[in-house]
Amino acid sequence: MFLGKVIGRLVPAVVYEGMQGVPLLWVQPLDKTGAEDGTAFVCADGTRMAGSGELIYWEASREAALTLDITYVPVDHAVVGIVDGLHLDPEGDS
Repeated sequence: MFLGKVIGRLVPAVVYEGMQGVPLLWVQPLDKTGAEDGTAFVCADGTRMAGSGELIYWEASREAALTLDITYVPVDHAVVGIVDGLHLDPEGDS
């Protein structure tokens, strides 16, 4: 699983069968320190609860499709859950 931040929401013009009611979010991937790490992408929200500005954890590839109610829909990324808090160790500590 990976860490990300919701930076927006998308509205599709056409909805694939099996994806009705699944929000599509614009997600900025984050590294383990919470810093931006890469290019933002579209992520299906199987939890149907994530909102703008929230920290989420997500899954990619085949595992992403398995997180949705109807499995094997055409998604590359999917929200697995919402992060309640991010606690980082001070630099130099293990």
